[in-house]
Amino acid sequence: MQIQAPKGTKDRLPGQVERWQFVEAAFRECARRFGFAEIRTPVIEHTELFARGIGDTTDVVEKQMYTFEDFGGRSLTLRPEGTAGVARAYLENKVYADGRPTKLWYEIGCYRYEKPQAGRLREFHQFGVEIFGSGDMLADAEVIAFGDVFLRGLGVKELSLRVNSIGCPVCRPDYRKHLMVYFGEHLGELCGTCNGRYERNPMRIFDCKSPVCQGIAAGAPVMLDSLCGGCEADFAALRENLGALGVDYEVDARIVRGLDYYTKTAFEFVSGQLGAQDTVCGGGRYDHLLKAIGGDDIPGVGFGLGIERLLLMLEASGVAMPDAAVPDALVVYMGDEARVRALSLLRGLREAGLSAEMDVCARNMKGQFKHADRVGARFAVVLGEEELASGMAKVKDMQTGEQQECAFADVAGVVGGA
Repeated sequence: MQIQAPKGTKDRLPGQVERWQFVEAAFRECARRFGFAEIRTPVIEHTELFARGIGDTTDVVEKQMYTFEDFGGRSLTLRPEGTAGVARAYLENKVYADGRPTKLWYEIGCYRYEKPQAGRLREFHQFGVEIFGSGDMLADAEVIAFGDVFLRGLGVKELSLRVNSIGCPVCRPDYRKHLMVYFGEHLGELCGTCNGRYERNPMRIFDCKSPVCQGIAAGAPVMLDSLCGGCEADFAALRENLGALGVDYEVDARIVRGLDYYTKTAFEFVSGQLGAQDTVCGGGRYDHLLKAIGGDDIPGVGFGLGIERLLLMLEASGVAMPDAAVPDALVVYMGDEARVRALSLLRGLREAGLSAEMDVCARNMKGQFKHADRVGARFAVVLGEEELASGMAKVKDMQTGEQQECAFADVAGVVGGA
């Protein structure tokens, strides 16, 4: 039986990889313009990092993490998201000693056990940005503006930004009481998972995918009605900053985000291009995450952006993306003596910065020309007995069929100058 890739994972083949490189280059350039530095963290972390950082009442920790015990008896987990690991690296390596705030970006693979569907896999990939060390709403606006500039610059259609405030430890206890009263009247209707969430963290009920639970949650009290004075002021400042930056948004009081470390700002970029799975980027503020994982109480804000979902949205939006790369030239030869000279010419083309290939299957000249067509080579550079005798190679334009002769030393200039 032929071995296949695990369920929920995908190979990325030539022609697809170029599209990944396209969005990667765009994100890297946006990070440069916004002044974010790249960070790279391990794919495995101690399980405790996610249990303490993300929250043990979340779907991620309860149901979705790939956790295993290593040969030393340590519990390790494949990272299910990026922020906790970056926060751990920020603390462990004392990055804060370089001065605050610290602005970081990353591209990572993540792993969650869930039902695979369009844009949602068990191995998935994210871009992310984080700002550590600022409690000012200017940092929140900076992160959101980054996402807005990146997504709109790529051409995602039907894009909208939704923002909310989900409060802080000062005002959440009062809000929790309101939720307990409301959901307490519907315990007989809620699913078993949400009945468990009711006592531990009733805000998690908003994340339930059950249509029944979603319908009940739609009538629940909203955090915006219970904000303390500080959170109200911060949310007003965020909206003012976004307006000054020219970032369009709408307030959506139902956004809570799926991870426990969020406080105050929560936001999502959504697009109608993918139906129900419409969120491409989400994030918010997490002022107490670093303390929860053993550091000082350093504020932070950031987002995660799903790359698979982004590519689906770009395709649905009709955005032109590169296909598989094609060589500038394919060197065609006939005979052993011509093969040796062709290899030297091939090296010269590559040293000149051009993409050049030769057939490696010892086909005849007709087969080599067919290969040049298959790989989409712009030019075929022909060497045979006649060309060796004259010292002049034939350069054929594979699109127009036009052909010219030039000295061996001039081939790179002819191919590169086209």
